[in-house]
Amino acid sequence: MEDNIIVPTKIAYSSCILQNNVEQLKKIYNFLSFGNIGYSVLGKPIPYIRLGVGAKEVMYSASFHANEWITSVVLMKFVEDYARSYEQNGFIYGYNTRELFNNTSIYIVPMVNPDGVDLVTGVIPENTGRYNQFKDISLNFPNIPFPSGWKANFNGVDLKSYQPFCKVL
Repeated sequence: MEDNIIVPTKIAYSSCILQNNVEQLKKIYNFLSFGNIGYSVLGKPIPYIRLGVGAKEVMYSASFHANEWITSVVLMKFVEDYARSYEQNGFIYGYNTRELFNNTSIYIVPMVNPDGVDLVTGVIPENTGRYNQFKDISLNFPNIPFPSGWKANFNGVDLKSYQPFCKVL
């Protein structure tokens, strides 16, 4: 880790990179809480990170739509910056991080749709059974470029249609 940077911001962000980042954050920042809200169709964990212990609760989630994977990077970078600020007894966006930590619980679900993200970011190789299943579903949506415009999960379900998502927490 160059300069103690955990979350990369200049590469396509896949579910594997997310899991590695979560593991690194667990090792370095033991005051954070981690868990999974469930698993994707392909069995990939869908992690959450809890920042804080306060009664006031807020939740942020990202990558409902696979082609919007950059939102995962934004949330994970926030988690990293928040944790570093807490450790240094600093401020984040003008707020005392320790005070925020004690009064608020911020739940972060950085990648709701890991299967779709892995398709869009090129993790799922072309001409494989999984890739071809995605491609077969995409034929029903000829105006959406494949795979770059893919939004849904592995079964072709647009997860954005199933909000409010926060009921699972």
